[in-house]
Amino acid sequence: MNIPSKVRLIDVGPRDGLQNEKQPVPAAVKIELVHRLQAAGLKEIEVTSYVSPKWVPQMADNHEVMAGMTRQDGVRYSVLTPNLKGYEAAVLDRPDEIVVFGAASEAFSQKNINCSIAESIERFAPVVAAAKAAGIAVRGAMSCTVGCPYEGDIAPERVAYLAGLMKEIGVERVDVADTIGVGTPRKVQAAIEATQRHFHIDHISGHFHDTYGQALSNTLAALELGVWNFQSSVAGLGGCPYAKGATGNVATEDVVYLLHGMGIETGIDLDALVDAGQFISDHLGRPSGSRVARALLAKRAG
Repeated sequence: MNIPSKVRLIDVGPRDGLQNEKQPVPAAVKIELVHRLQAAGLKEIEVTSYVSPKWVPQMADNHEVMAGMTRQDGVRYSVLTPNLKGYEAAVLDRPDEIVVFGAASEAFSQKNINCSIAESIERFAPVVAAAKAAGIAVRGAMSCTVGCPYEGDIAPERVAYLAGLMKEIGVERVDVADTIGVGTPRKVQAAIEATQRHFHIDHISGHFHDTYGQALSNTLAALELGVWNFQSSVAGLGGCPYAKGATGNVATEDVVYLLHGMGIETGIDLDALVDAGQFISDHLGRPSGSRVARALLAKRAG
């Protein structure tokens, strides 16, 4: 095992976590959430996306959120760009990184973005080229790397195929995502090892959902392979609109508690992170999805 001594987390709460909320979340609340996350020590934050408001109305305030943030030195702010039109809108707001996405499942790709895996990559090629020409980093999100709501189990060869396509168009690093939370440690490791055929371990991150309560186990499995970059969502916000019953991303608070308990450095203040999660949970009117946050808040209350 090659467990890293330091881990960097990407909090996707402001974007992936909030995008499917039915009630509009004001831009001011999103901005405050970003500020609280960076104050807690997060060095990578996925802020918003540039998609049609018709499909994702919650992200219609992308320009307002990006313009309203007070940026902190050393923090990378990323945004999702589904096509060239989205990129052209995003670049006006000076993101540090853009994210393109693809699925290891053909059925999921068709349901999600109405095209095949290969066609989705062709669509992203000019986006990646434009970003790199502008000096903007590019990350590729790989969905359904262990399971799909339509196809069931996903073979590692499908993950390798997608990773190879992303490498070919110039994507610099990729997320191995268990989009519907059905993964278990060995399956997750197989997906990561398949990705390693095209990307160095330093350029692979883990993105796990907790539908079956396996997200922390899968995080540990990824750590055992040397993965040191993970995505998580404060208060466990988020889900997948195309995966019935899929619960939120693993909570950032829970991952930090695990890592600190293993003696792994994150640079994150857990108490401040819990407060950030409580802030957004209070606004949404529901308890935090983080078990750690709920336990620590109960302890504070005596």
